[in-house]
Amino acid sequence: MIVCGDDGLAHRLAAELRGVYAEQVTLVVPPSGRRVRQPVVGRARAASAALLDRVVNAAVNRTGASGEPAASGQVVEAPEITEAVLTEVGADRAAALALVFDDDETNIRAALTARRLNPRIRLVLRLYNRRLGQHIEELLDQTAAVATGDGQGAGLDASTTVLSDADTAAPALAATALVGTSKVVQTEGLVLRAVERQPRPGEVADPGLCTLALLSATSNDPAGADGSEGSGEHGPRLLPDEAAVASATGRGTVVLEQVSYSGPSLPAGRGGVPPFASLFSRRLRWSLAGLVGCVLALAVGLMIVTGEHPLYATYITLLDLFGINDPALHQSTARQVLQLLSGLVGLLLLPVLLAAVLEALGTFRSASALRKPPRGLGGHVVLLGLGKIGTRVLTRLRELNIPVVCVESDPDARGMATARRLRVPVVLGDVTQEGVLEAAKIHRAHALLALTSADTTNLEASLYARSVRPDLRVVLRLYDDDFATAVYRTLRAAHPRALTRSRSVSHLAAPAFAGAMMGRQILGAIPVERRVLLFAEVDVAGHPQLEGRTVGEAFRAGAWRVLALNTSPPGRRREEAEPPGEERVPASGLVWDLPPAYVLGPGDRVVLAATRRGLAELLGRRRRERAGA
Repeated sequence: MIVCGDDGLAHRLAAELRGVYAEQVTLVVPPSGRRVRQPVVGRARAASAALLDRVVNAAVNRTGASGEPAASGQVVEAPEITEAVLTEVGADRAAALALVFDDDETNIRAALTARRLNPRIRLVLRLYNRRLGQHIEELLDQTAAVATGDGQGAGLDASTTVLSDADTAAPALAATALVGTSKVVQTEGLVLRAVERQPRPGEVADPGLCTLALLSATSNDPAGADGSEGSGEHGPRLLPDEAAVASATGRGTVVLEQVSYSGPSLPAGRGGVPPFASLFSRRLRWSLAGLVGCVLALAVGLMIVTGEHPLYATYITLLDLFGINDPALHQSTARQVLQLLSGLVGLLLLPVLLAAVLEALGTFRSASALRKPPRGLGGHVVLLGLGKIGTRVLTRLRELNIPVVCVESDPDARGMATARRLRVPVVLGDVTQEGVLEAAKIHRAHALLALTSADTTNLEASLYARSVRPDLRVVLRLYDDDFATAVYRTLRAAHPRALTRSRSVSHLAAPAFAGAMMGRQILGAIPVERRVLLFAEVDVAGHPQLEGRTVGEAFRAGAWRVLALNTSPPGRRREEAEPPGEERVPASGLVWDLPPAYVLGPGDRVVLAATRRGLAELLGRRRRERAGA
């Protein structure tokens, strides 16, 4: 597998592919002088990594003639990703290529070159523009299908996946602010998390959606310390059966839960047309009411003087009011006086109507402007920074109906339009200045998300928030992983009762990019101690271990487990998937509580959890059968 990039995401992705998936990786980076300058804390690590890369490359060169790979990866420096560079690193025979440069145009140009060089290579692109990414994904997939003569690409192993580091990191950051963990998997709009639960005497643990693993019997047990799939009996047991869960005493469990929010919401109303009473001020409403009373009094007086019907008298009064009636010549003195009074009231009506129009326009203009945090707001999330990452996190938090107050120093920031559209309160100001966080109601907040692009700003805001409220849940974004670890440990030691999380976006986004390189069906990975559980979405057709079997029969302890059924994948035919007399499920959506007797048909698509070895066996067997056919 080949990874091309110019920042920390490329290095983290290469490490994820080597450490989690045990893949052979070639990392292509720009020359040292053209790389993005790393923070001071990260430069020492970069120097040691460069030394290790030189040792690895030397080992590869010494043993390359034998045809056996001597190491799990190598590093190649190239100023641009051209066809010659891709040929040199073996893109024509590679399984997957990730293009994670910070520039969208660079990634698209390299992807077009790689697809022309190898139509069957699996491509993973990093693009922030999601609409453009959809079009590029369809174009590259169609190009692969035409080049290989595979029609619409059915059964083609090559695929194109366009991801954004902001999109992939947003669910983990939102979940961290809500429940304090970033071990999440996103599928079909749902955010799921893995929760570790320690046993308590006399208490029955909630199994959640399902039990994923049994934790180690003792924390110091050496069994499975190497992280291999075949750990000892007392190490973590992945995907245990019901008998193993029932017989496990004194061991914690890892269960799957859906991330949701049930706390208070924003007290203010949503966008739209404001109520009629809010269009005008109280003084203007009293002025209008006085004028209406004068008109009614004049109409009653005219009815008494002339003896006309009330409706006719009101009509004549309005004509006099607007100055479109004939003068009351040769009529009674009372009629003439009433006409003069009506004209005077008409003169008073003009400025009142003009004020009403101006106030209504101002009300509609302020309705589309930024809102201020309402009084009495509490239990909300304070989000610092509305840039690329902050905008995505804001959208994710509002999808979970979590009240948010944003703090941004730039009135023209990328996420200001999103905050205005979602009717989210925004405090404009420098978060490092005194009084800005107080305006965001930090003393009554549930969590603080510091997601600006400046590490020092995030750290300063977090430390100040800690001084205001020591038990506040704090999540701050830091560029360098080592710096993030050091900050986390220091804050945890200083505030042991508070929850603190320091996160690097590359650290959060790398698992999603690595999963996409393994195939579109990989949804994510969750670590369990020193082992890893993978989540995948797989078509049942072509898998003899799944097709024609019940959900209970398809489960293999320690290898894979069917978690949910996607009842609305493309091309699904329910009449073929459900023979008469079998267990039935709803016609659309994800079904998590599957009946054990439900028979998996060829038209089904399932979400399953698997170990690395189990997923390799499940997917590898189908590839071997296709190769033999």
